[in-house]
Amino acid sequence: MAFLFSSPSEVILGLKEIILSPDILITDYMAVGGIGATLINCALLIIIYVILMLVLDVKPSGTIIAGIFTVAGFSLFGKNIFNIWPIIFGIWVYSRVQKENFSKYIVTAIFGTTLSPAFVQVIANGSMSGFPAIAIGFIISSIVGFLLPPIASACIRLHQGYSLYNVGLAAGLIGTVLMSLLRSIGIDFETRLLWLTGYNLHFIILFSSLFILMIILGYILNGKSFEHMRKFKKCSGKLITDFYLLFGIGPTLMNMGILGLFSLFLVAALGGDLNGPTLGGVLTIVGFGAFGKHLRNIIPIMLGIILCTTLNIFDITAPGVMLALLFGTTLAPIAGSFGPIWGIVAGMLHAVIVMNTSYLHGGMILYNNGFAGGIVCMFLVPLITAFRKEI
Repeated sequence: MAFLFSSPSEVILGLKEIILSPDILITDYMAVGGIGATLINCALLIIIYVILMLVLDVKPSGTIIAGIFTVAGFSLFGKNIFNIWPIIFGIWVYSRVQKENFSKYIVTAIFGTTLSPAFVQVIANGSMSGFPAIAIGFIISSIVGFLLPPIASACIRLHQGYSLYNVGLAAGLIGTVLMSLLRSIGIDFETRLLWLTGYNLHFIILFSSLFILMIILGYILNGKSFEHMRKFKKCSGKLITDFYLLFGIGPTLMNMGILGLFSLFLVAALGGDLNGPTLGGVLTIVGFGAFGKHLRNIIPIMLGIILCTTLNIFDITAPGVMLALLFGTTLAPIAGSFGPIWGIVAGMLHAVIVMNTSYLHGGMILYNNGFAGGIVCMFLVPLITAFRKEI
């Protein structure tokens, strides 16, 4: 797909720009290095992780599928073939210290690259340059990766499984601490907004074709039937709900494709831009179509976010709101467990909280909605359970 948009020389130059550019939110790689280079970056990251899975003999699961699609999504705005390695290295070191196989932490290594922008951001802050800057950046990012597994494990207890982006909450906490330390010594980062516009029709054609093919393939693999599709709506989506293991690859692919088409056309229908960040959100939803999300539990969350924009100062087509609409579906288990009304409430609460969390970590955490979603769960779920007991 990349070479439909760019020549080989443009791809190489664009990939260089992507690698050297700061990656904090919101940095649309398509605006930095071009569409072709961004899609090549996406392809290379997928290949890297698939090879890693094969080497470690990791078996397919909904978690792995969700992780690969999330990496693909964020390779369009924040993760690249250069900045992921310190985080992975830090997690590998943690596995060595714990004297455990690295494959046990592979899911954390996939999702943990949400902290990847910290590497280049530390290098590019201007306090130092050359090899010392690279070395300090690598060390800090590796330490962050080392801290991630135990904190991520503890965060599941905080949100009780009602936020699908568990690593987002853990990374948000680490990023907030790191940013606080940096600000205490006078280092801060300017806000950033690079946002491509004008390519909606191109991406609708390309990505809707991909999602339709997924549905067709799933239909064929499911014995040319839609058997099991009704079972999805009966699942709350609360961690851990692995559709791949529950229903098989055929129904899972169909669910993923349906979610992809729905979210893609929803962005376009609301007047939003299809670009690196929003397509990243669409691909993440598609990935979690194998691990907790279906139409019945994401629509109330999205509806709550849309309703909230009619009551506050934010425009539904604003970049932050559009990303909240897509990534806020991390809260799908709330709608799946407690019903659509509470899903709408969760979506509305998420829409206002996520607009304020990016400052805490300085934009270094790509899963800002995962961080905000975790906060929503910690605040809302105890209230829901308390009121349900009263009723």
